[in-house]
Amino acid sequence: MPIRVTSTLRDRLASATRPLAGMWVCSGSPLVAEICAGGGLDWLLIDMEHAPNGLESVLAQLQAVAAYPVDAVVRVPSGDPVVIKQVLDLGARTILVPMVSSAAQAREVVAAAHYPPRGRRGVGSALSRSALWNRVDDYLTRASAYVSVLVQVETAEAVAAAAEIAAVDGIDGVFVGPSDLAASMGLIGQQTHPEVMAAVHSALAGILAAGTPAGVNAFDPVVADAYLAAGASFVLVGADVAVLARAAESFAARFTTGDDTARTGY
Repeated sequence: MPIRVTSTLRDRLASATRPLAGMWVCSGSPLVAEICAGGGLDWLLIDMEHAPNGLESVLAQLQAVAAYPVDAVVRVPSGDPVVIKQVLDLGARTILVPMVSSAAQAREVVAAAHYPPRGRRGVGSALSRSALWNRVDDYLTRASAYVSVLVQVETAEAVAAAAEIAAVDGIDGVFVGPSDLAASMGLIGQQTHPEVMAAVHSALAGILAAGTPAGVNAFDPVVADAYLAAGASFVLVGADVAVLARAAESFAARFTTGDDTARTGY
């Protein structure tokens, strides 16, 4: 029996009538991912770069959010073709590859995400969730329709090359990362510094000029609004772990006033 395959973020962006809002899922918990999936946002980013996620936990989170009308994106830890192949075989429809600073790197990412002759993704669809164990008709010949590739520009070098990166065939969106961008500019921890924000705006302009959807990370609503006004078509506005941390702190501030007990980290 033929089975319908879920859409990619590329498809969602193409049909959207407004910018798409999402959040990071960094806890590594399928339960937390499912809670976030039911919150009404457009997309979730399951992170493998800075979160305690491996293949098994990513698989569990993809399964947990599959029942909800939200697009799941997996940020792989690097452009390693082996990891990209494995994550796509898990059934991820959209991947985000960090630290892409040139068009040449972007072309390598695209090649890793697609089967020959377009690319060099290894063939194992009969064994994987990506093709639902050969229950998706003509998966191998139609696989490019089921895969969306986003890359992340997050250095000064990448900002300068943003338009060229965005113009690479097979790049479906470019996401700007202000945190690492600030660090690369000698302004670590200052994502809202005027020079950093100017660089973000420069990157957004270059990406949009290439006709490619532009995304950006912005936890500050005022900053997010500024980037949306500049044409960003998808944004991340929060993270599961940050929401939980701030909520826990607010409870402590309300109910433990005056308690000066020393707290320790790990």
